[in-house]
Amino acid sequence: MNARELKNKFIEFFVSQGHVEIPSASLVPENDPTTLFISAGMHPLVPYLLGTPHPLGKRLVDVQKCVRTGDIEEVGDTYHHTFFEMLGNWSLGDYFKEDAIKFSYQFLTSVLGFDPKRLSVTVFAGDQNAPKDEESSKIWQSLGITNISYLPKENNWWGPAGTTGPCGPDTEMFLDGVEVWNDVFMQYNKTADGKFELLPKPNVDTGMGVERTVAFLNGFNDDYLSSIWQPIIKKIEELSNKEYSQDPKPFRVIADHIRTAVFMIADGVEPSNKEAGYVLRRVIRRSIRQAKLLGINTNFTKIIAQAVIDNKDNYAGIYPELNDNQNKIFEILENEETKFRKTLDRGLNEINKLITRQHNVSGKEAFDLYQSFGFPVEMIQEELQKNNLSLNLEEFNQCKDEHIKQSQTLSAGKFKSGLADHSEIITKYHTTTHLLHASLRKVLGDHVQQSGSNITAERLRFDFSHDQKLTEEQLKQITDLVNDQISRKLVVTKETMPFVQAQAENALAFFGTKYPEIVSVYTIGDFSKEVCTGPHIENTQILGKFEIIKEESAGSGKRRVYAILH
Repeated sequence: MNARELKNKFIEFFVSQGHVEIPSASLVPENDPTTLFISAGMHPLVPYLLGTPHPLGKRLVDVQKCVRTGDIEEVGDTYHHTFFEMLGNWSLGDYFKEDAIKFSYQFLTSVLGFDPKRLSVTVFAGDQNAPKDEESSKIWQSLGITNISYLPKENNWWGPAGTTGPCGPDTEMFLDGVEVWNDVFMQYNKTADGKFELLPKPNVDTGMGVERTVAFLNGFNDDYLSSIWQPIIKKIEELSNKEYSQDPKPFRVIADHIRTAVFMIADGVEPSNKEAGYVLRRVIRRSIRQAKLLGINTNFTKIIAQAVIDNKDNYAGIYPELNDNQNKIFEILENEETKFRKTLDRGLNEINKLITRQHNVSGKEAFDLYQSFGFPVEMIQEELQKNNLSLNLEEFNQCKDEHIKQSQTLSAGKFKSGLADHSEIITKYHTTTHLLHASLRKVLGDHVQQSGSNITAERLRFDFSHDQKLTEEQLKQITDLVNDQISRKLVVTKETMPFVQAQAENALAFFGTKYPEIVSVYTIGDFSKEVCTGPHIENTQILGKFEIIKEESAGSGKRRVYAILH
């Protein structure tokens, strides 16, 4: 069974159980300032998991595109991936543990045909905040599953996303000892004073990775042997004149990272030295470094990207954004690769400078080369060995570990306010982005489209399509327009309607590429109308005074403004 068949079976099964299919959200979160990318199926659904009614009902199913950046250094083994697809089914205050577990069991055994004897599960062991999950255990036993382990919070508990909010125990399913599916039971709300209170309407959130499940279905213990990856791997073999089986790691890194780059660029990310753009640049550069190790010394990323886009077993036709943005994807990859190859050449010169000293290279010196020029440690060692010199590898690894820890700390900082901080100030800033969007279009023209936003408790950041620097006069006009709407005390209203109706009523809907059939539309007086998931205030009068504090480029054909309320 290939990935396309698995995804179709999953959707068909849950639709037959009363679920409605929703489209994958963009990889770049629309209303979540705390994370760079959607990293789980539940991220786009946070407002609904927190209690907002979903326009399509209480039972949902989807295939969500995800990126996880914490594992970049791990890619190269048989199962880590930066980009992946997550199958998920959702109950928003409808069914709970019994139905969720039975659905999972039925899909794994009846639909996919896995032998129940291969199945083992884990459930929450209980602690001072919540009891042992005997209920899940009994449901599994009623289905004939006896290989059940009780594990603590770190293994079998999800959330809350921030310091407070919905959370609960989960049950994980394993085939031959490897995890394939996770059912999360959000039945508690963690309060600000650390109490765990039962939610009046608990939710179910599940996640099953496409890549791992396809590998299992085809009897592989290496994800990269499946049809998701083989067309890409074969193309790398052609370019390198080497075989995957001889040294799989570089093949895996190149395949994974170029696939990730393709999907990131398709969703509007462009290389930069900050945030999402930095992650994109990093995966492109890591793939080029690995290609150099395979002896690929000419531009190749575009060729691998084509193999990703053309993959008939998985992506072709499912994600129109890949074909729609194909030229842009190729152009960005080509430019980045050309630039980075020049950087690598400069790195080679720096190594040669170290070699001329005729003594061994310290780990710190090697790590600086690795950081500044993207020079892989294997290449540094190769150059040194040619000159009978050695490298302090232990010190290099120490420097690298410290850097990874620092990066993880910075990443963790992105999550400290939760996956969707619905505090009053965040809600105010989010509503203000609607006023700003409408004002930009009125002053600069209808070509302006939102291409991203990031909100913290201190400020809002808004990216939009426009190819010229804004003049002082334009910035003043935009600021005045926003403040005029605030002083008009406009009421913010929400309507649920078919997406085609929202389009007919000229509601703005630019973020991402796909929308569900039924959407929420937020209208601010007679000034702004947008398809959105929230959160919003009820009246503009509470926003205070709006001020733009900075305007800058956000990449080719894009501008960025930072603004505050005071």
